[in-house]
Amino acid sequence: MVRVVRERVSKFWAALALLSVEMLVVLVVFVGSLIAFLLIIRRIFKFGNEKLDFRVFDALQPYVTPTNNKIMLAITFLGRHEFLIPANLMLIAYFLFIRKHRWYSIKVPAIALSSLALMFVLKNLFGRHRPLIPLLEEARGLSFPSGHALMSVTFYGLLIYITWHSITDKRLKWALIISLLILIQLIGFSRIYLRVHYTTDVIAGFATGFLWLVISLWVLKQFEKYSKRKIIPVMEESAVTPRKL
Repeated sequence: MVRVVRERVSKFWAALALLSVEMLVVLVVFVGSLIAFLLIIRRIFKFGNEKLDFRVFDALQPYVTPTNNKIMLAITFLGRHEFLIPANLMLIAYFLFIRKHRWYSIKVPAIALSSLALMFVLKNLFGRHRPLIPLLEEARGLSFPSGHALMSVTFYGLLIYITWHSITDKRLKWALIISLLILIQLIGFSRIYLRVHYTTDVIAGFATGFLWLVISLWVLKQFEKYSKRKIIPVMEESAVTPRKL
């Protein structure tokens, strides 16, 4: 019995040693995101505990000023569909015609559209109404999870993924990654500041967005490998082989 346990522990550590630092970070954040999402669902929808949400609103109240309102509106725009739709289209065009990276041009719309569908499904599944005390103007639709937070993580998170795998200059790479991470956080914060989302909505949106981004990238990566191994060689062979009359 002890021998079997030792062998299993040894296999576990051997498998863990094969993981890169990048994979370990992703795995830890993935598990953390899943736990956070489940705990928020339990807190809000099972126990109806919204104390944290209203405490955050109260804590932000002293910082509400006309200048901060304008800043938050500008930041929140970067997570709106009016910005993200053309941004996604420009990214697709870039990888199709300039960079000519076919798989990135597939990943961008696949992740964007699937994230949008996931957002609508979750919002209608949980049916949480928005805060009744919006700071400036009332937002339409349901509240949980935050669509801005979810879509920001999947879009700007994809940019982080592309940056990590495409840019070799370490200083530029980390400068872009840190800037994008800060932008994601600011977009989520702007929704809380404007009181169109609860804090738990935003945290759940971040968690859901990260989970979906990782799953989507993994699925697309497997399909890319399969395509390169099975589909593309067959297509190239059929294109080279002359037709028999």
